[in-house]
Amino acid sequence: MSDQQGKVYFVGSGPGDPELITVKARRIIEEADVVVYADSLVPQEIADFAGPDAAVYGSKDMALPQIMEIMLTAVAQGKTVARVQSGDPAVYGAIIEQMRVLEREGVDYEIIPGVSAAFAAAALLKTELTVPEVSQTIIMTRTEGRVAMPPKEQLRDLAAHGCSLVLFLSVTRMTKVVRELRAAGYERETPVAVVYRVGWPEEQVIRGTLTDIAAKVRDSKINRQALVMVGEAMNPDLRSPEYVEEHGSAVSHLYSEDYTHLFRLSREQQESRALAGAGDSPAD
Repeated sequence: MSDQQGKVYFVGSGPGDPELITVKARRIIEEADVVVYADSLVPQEIADFAGPDAAVYGSKDMALPQIMEIMLTAVAQGKTVARVQSGDPAVYGAIIEQMRVLEREGVDYEIIPGVSAAFAAAALLKTELTVPEVSQTIIMTRTEGRVAMPPKEQLRDLAAHGCSLVLFLSVTRMTKVVRELRAAGYERETPVAVVYRVGWPEEQVIRGTLTDIAAKVRDSKINRQALVMVGEAMNPDLRSPEYVEEHGSAVSHLYSEDYTHLFRLSREQQESRALAGAGDSPAD
């Protein structure tokens, strides 16, 4: 490597919508000398943020050695590389193997987080994944297929918690997903939403329950780039005033008038303080 070695940025570009890329991520792409982007998952519009003199490579037909050769050659010439990933690089970003090469070669690198498809999908569904007294835990995982799962991470084991569940890379195995979730204790009427290519023009939402979701997905012919969102938090009725009136609903303490926190007293404490203040009389 030269004394004027360049730097690699792993850039999370979000789920697909070019407007959901962060300001920092866009700036790095615009300023990079070399852009290597996952063109099967990242839209062309994001690669187009690159400057007119930048070398831009799509990586969908490249194996790891080809990708790393481009990046290492560039940094050896003192250039800046933007390695553009979909979503957030920390979640199924396949960056650990790239980082190992950079570590071995002594190359400086930085990771720029992005909007995960999981959170873009929750926004599209207008749901909160951590609804009080419904679910306070989110598990992000995948079903076992060509890639084996580590011990104790089988879907049935994880699903036993009954919390909000986000499944990546699993839409082609919906029958297995339903079977494992039912065996773990999820009820037949547990809400499920399958979100296809969130943030893209062709995004699609399929809603159902564990009773019918596998058939609905099969009929849709969706077989890639979809998230499976499971749990009562996906129930759209939770935000309905009529549902709340009929069933009641817990709410967050954060904005409750009956809750004291660092920045605000509860209503009762405010009233007590006001009464105490009113009882004070000026000194004679």
